[in-house]
Amino acid sequence: MRNYADKQDLILSQSGDFSGCDLSGIDLRAVDLSGVNFLGADLRGANLSGSILTGANLREANLTQAAICEANLSDADLTQANLCGAVLWRSQFCGSNLTYASLCGVDLGEADLSEASLIEASLIEAKLVRANLAGAKLCGAILLEANLTDANLIGADLTWANLTSANLTEAKLWGSKIIYTRLRDTIMPDGTIQEPQIAFI
Repeated sequence: MRNYADKQDLILSQSGDFSGCDLSGIDLRAVDLSGVNFLGADLRGANLSGSILTGANLREANLTQAAICEANLSDADLTQANLCGAVLWRSQFCGSNLTYASLCGVDLGEADLSEASLIEASLIEAKLVRANLAGAKLCGAILLEANLTDANLIGADLTWANLTSANLTEAKLWGSKIIYTRLRDTIMPDGTIQEPQIAFI
């Protein structure tokens, strides 16, 4: 596994393929990484705030907490990025653009996704336990069988989102927009199971 010591080293390589590379702790703030391949890369503690990661392949990448550092993707553009299988526990996505992103099965436990745009993102079977989604835009997001136990969804926009068979146990939904939201077989915050297919709240 090649270790890129700093941003300059990575940029000079110009390969666009960093699959399996050790990029832990690297500072990549405000770098254009559109379409770059990070398949299986170690990005623990990396700072990607403000980066452009449109269409980037982050499948199975490790962006989890490293020591006291956390992967930072605040305000990053991850439109249509593929993060399926990535480890994103406690990662920072505050204000990030994840529109149309693929996040199926990812572990976003305790991650900060406040004010993030997840419009029509695919979050099938995603683990969002205790995640902060306050003010997040989840319009049309697919959250089938997602685990949102104790998640903060205060002020989130869930218009047209699909939460079929999702787990919302103890989730905070105050002030959230739940309009035309699919809630079939969804476990609600109070533990009850929602029967109607669409909520018009």
